[in-house]
Amino acid sequence: MAEIKFEIEETLGILSENAKGWKKELNLVSWNGREAKFDLRDWAPNHEKMGKGLTLSKEEIIELKTILNQLEM
Repeated sequence: MAEIKFEIEETLGILSENAKGWKKELNLVSWNGREAKFDLRDWAPNHEKMGKGLTLSKEEIIELKTILNQLEM
């Protein structure tokens, strides 16, 4: 299996942290040298491991923001 390279270019926010120190973060991440995208996933302390996540383009994050703004909470 090929190695996946990533670079967290900017941490935009931390949504939560569990008892083991893993944090659910929204970051701008460059995967395999490509243009950075919005990325939401769990990260181990020091970002040495990651959980499954969701990667969104700028257009997708704008659409998600529109949807979230319409929710009544």
